[in-house]
Amino acid sequence: MFEIKIDNARYWKSCVDSIVSLVEEGTFNITKEGITLKALDPSVISMVLFSIPNKAFSKYDVDKPTSVGLDLTNFAKMLSSARLEEQLIMKDSGNKLAIEFVGPLGKRRFKLPILDIKKEPEKEPKVTFESTIDIRGDTLKEILKDTNFLSENVGFRTEKNSFMVVAKGDGGELEEEYAGNSESIRKLDVTKPSSVTFKLDYLQRIISACPQDSQIKMSFKTEEPMRVDYKIGDADVSYYLAPYIES
Repeated sequence: MFEIKIDNARYWKSCVDSIVSLVEEGTFNITKEGITLKALDPSVISMVLFSIPNKAFSKYDVDKPTSVGLDLTNFAKMLSSARLEEQLIMKDSGNKLAIEFVGPLGKRRFKLPILDIKKEPEKEPKVTFESTIDIRGDTLKEILKDTNFLSENVGFRTEKNSFMVVAKGDGGELEEEYAGNSESIRKLDVTKPSSVTFKLDYLQRIISACPQDSQIKMSFKTEEPMRVDYKIGDADVSYYLAPYIES
């Protein structure tokens, strides 16, 4: 049995958005310490890891570890109805998840079926990263927007004191360069110059839920999966994205 309450229902919607941007179904593992989820997208190109501690909730009663499999697309649609100043209560109700919005004007109740979802991926990719960069979320979103009309792919290059973004397509070519001590780049660590390319659509979906003023940490190595980390309030969201290798 569990009953979980969060004072800002729209905040929980933002958390779920960071997951549903990549996967349509997933299993929330609810323990006394908090809630976690790990899932691969259907194409097995990316992985999402989500965790939020119990301190993020105003009420967190969990008798024993519980797994709740959900259609995340429907869950996100339901949460999108959250109104200003509404609280959110989630609790188990047999084979369904009971959801209640509590606000100044009254209460609204929904139920979602709990699904039996196949086992989540067990292991994260093991990569010894060569480059790590901390960049503002709004800066990275603008950078990727610049590449949108040029190519379906975006490339990252690092040197000791610089970070470069490159894109090339029928519409033209782009190269942006940022110094490691620029206003947008909080930190740049390069043990070895790196060069790697990713599918633009996946990367945009990965960072879509990142708050504009949050920092995004990107860790990568030439021709290896990249790891992306950022926070949504108390929640930690991490992703792995496989590189695009031209055939």
